[in-house]
Amino acid sequence: MGLDVAEAIRRSAIVTVMAAVLLTLPPSTQARVTAIVIDDSAPLAPGVGQTIAYEQISGRAFGELDPRNPLNAIIQDIKLGKDPDGKVRYVASFVLTKPVDLAQASGLMWHDVPNRGSPLTIAVEERNLGDVGLASAWQGDNSAINAGNGTAIRPVELVGGRHWLQVPVAKNADGSPVTGLVFARIVNRSGPGAQPLIVQTNPVPYMPASLDTTKATLISRDHETMEGVVTGETPVASGDWKFCGGGTFAAPRPLTALPVQICLNGGFNPAKLYQVVYTAKDPYVLGVGFAAWRDVGAFFKYALQDDMGTPNPVAHRISWSIARGVSQSGNFLRGWLHLNFNKGEDGRRVHDGMWPIIAGRRIALNFRWAQPDGVLELYQAGSEGPQWWSKYSDEVRGLPTRSILDRCEESHSCPKIMEHFGSAEVWALKLTPEWVGTNAKKDIPLPHNVRRYYIPSSTHGGGAGGFDSSLPGVGLPTVGANCPGNNYGTGILPANPVPHTQTVNALRVHFRNWVMSGVLPPDSVWPRLKTSDEGEHEASGKPDSMDDTGNMQDAQGGKNDGKRDPDLVDATKAAMGFPTIPASALSPVTGGTAGWRNTVPEAGFINPVLDYDWGLEFDPSDASGVPTNVPPPIKQVIRMLVPRVNADGNELGGVPVVLTDAPLGTYLGWNVTAGGDRPFHAGQVCDYVGGMIPFAKTEAERIATGDPRLSLEERYTDHAGYVAAVTKAAANAVAQKFLLQTDADALIAAAMASHVLNP
Repeated sequence: MGLDVAEAIRRSAIVTVMAAVLLTLPPSTQARVTAIVIDDSAPLAPGVGQTIAYEQISGRAFGELDPRNPLNAIIQDIKLGKDPDGKVRYVASFVLTKPVDLAQASGLMWHDVPNRGSPLTIAVEERNLGDVGLASAWQGDNSAINAGNGTAIRPVELVGGRHWLQVPVAKNADGSPVTGLVFARIVNRSGPGAQPLIVQTNPVPYMPASLDTTKATLISRDHETMEGVVTGETPVASGDWKFCGGGTFAAPRPLTALPVQICLNGGFNPAKLYQVVYTAKDPYVLGVGFAAWRDVGAFFKYALQDDMGTPNPVAHRISWSIARGVSQSGNFLRGWLHLNFNKGEDGRRVHDGMWPIIAGRRIALNFRWAQPDGVLELYQAGSEGPQWWSKYSDEVRGLPTRSILDRCEESHSCPKIMEHFGSAEVWALKLTPEWVGTNAKKDIPLPHNVRRYYIPSSTHGGGAGGFDSSLPGVGLPTVGANCPGNNYGTGILPANPVPHTQTVNALRVHFRNWVMSGVLPPDSVWPRLKTSDEGEHEASGKPDSMDDTGNMQDAQGGKNDGKRDPDLVDATKAAMGFPTIPASALSPVTGGTAGWRNTVPEAGFINPVLDYDWGLEFDPSDASGVPTNVPPPIKQVIRMLVPRVNADGNELGGVPVVLTDAPLGTYLGWNVTAGGDRPFHAGQVCDYVGGMIPFAKTEAERIATGDPRLSLEERYTDHAGYVAAVTKAAANAVAQKFLLQTDADALIAAAMASHVLNP
């Protein structure tokens, strides 16, 4: 039975006294979780097909760090966050998901990284295996407008609540505030009212040191390219704007709490972007989040009880653990490992495996004034330093030969690593330098403890799946996909339905077996510069198949001898081999073609890695230090590569996926931003969301619209022909170990029940 809020708050008062007692105890020799407090517990409603009863336990972990320990000394400003006894302390929320009967526990714990505080529960497939789930906080900017919107500190952590982390604020040695420059942007907003300074979905987490606008700057911009070329920049006079807490320029409300807002004389023009640079105060010691996440994971894996005698609810039950994070949270894991936080202060490796999912960079966390909510819009950090797993000399940016694994290799704490991505990470999240470096001339090899899998032609995190989801008038949306980010806009194309679910189901099995039993997963599969025959599908239309001699054949019957062009090319239509799809072929999809151009993707369309100059006090290799150039000048644009495509526009070089191997259209990892009421980014890549352009149903329809891609009838003849294509594609994916047989059977049944060429 879960605790009610009143009881949880009563227990919070008790733990406050406990914390005070802990402060009087002799200093410990190691940083660790010193106390846990259980705030809530509740049975977990069973998922579909769940066979083991589960419960969730939530609470707070109280921890302390010694800034003198080299494993902690790497945290930016840690010495400025000390308590009087020299220790640095934090409070982190956590939620355990475990079998009610621990005798059914498998011995494996998944330690998940919350994304912007979102609650997490391990999947039914993991519960049926008896796995334990742990989610714990790491993001300490605490910038939420309210407790329901991010990482705001609260007195308790209830089951199902959002996560939060309390970290110290850096202070100068004399106790005075630390100050420095911060920038923020207002995008696609209009009207006379005040507008908040938002990064992604949360407020910029730093208050101004002064409300005097003569000590800050506000500019407007007419346009920015993806490569940072700015046109129409106009300063706004200091007398024409105010810091405020709401209201209007004529009647501003006082600024007393986040979000910081701007009141502008005459209001905001939706066609412009506004950028403010101001002196902020009281930076959080955000790198403490790395250590807090480490120590909470180590406590539940290894500890029997805390300093007060409170038992670890899963003591003696965890033999292996895998760190896991999706998107922003996967970026966190890459940064966490790079800075050597998989080594506990007791010398033990914390996690045996690490799974950064759809994450191709390192989180921008361990520097002063960091904004970890950032999504790699212009001037957002996150692509600095090594993004690769093997040593590589970053001569283009003048950085030393390094890799993410350098420190964990030195400390003998590297985990087994699995990563997977889709096309959206290539087009909008700056992925491919991880594969080929900043000069884009050679594949960077993977070390023996890393597996990489690319899910071609898919959007960020995968789409809705199914087959009717690709059919106009059936399941295909009639409106464009939403572009995530800072009030970005919408795409002109409907969302890409290519799923990750079934691939992830197979990868989960492989990763568990690798960590728990040492069984190697399938070889890595991703697009490369080096020419090789790994069985990727070369032709459009029907899936490739094996002939009687074991040679891969394309849909036209030709032998694939393994000698072909590289699967990674420049990010342009011509280099990719992308088909010319006229606007007329799109009109049956959404009822209009506004914003589409048949020249896309052009040079400058992809979101590139930009080599920023953050100033002399910033270490670009570790993305640590203090940025003093705000916003940073752009020194150069890094060359970006993308996967080559077949005649349909679908990508080559990835793992087999049924919907792309028996395609119903062109599946894109990119989309084009529409105009409308959020026009600033119109025509540019739609942040990190994909799109879909369905095939015509008949040859006559295809010819009438000028579509060069074969119609469904030309490909599959009829519904039975499509089901046969799905069956063959599923068998191929199962044979290559990227699809479980149960999922293959379900996909074939779904194809049979679909409306594809079904009268």
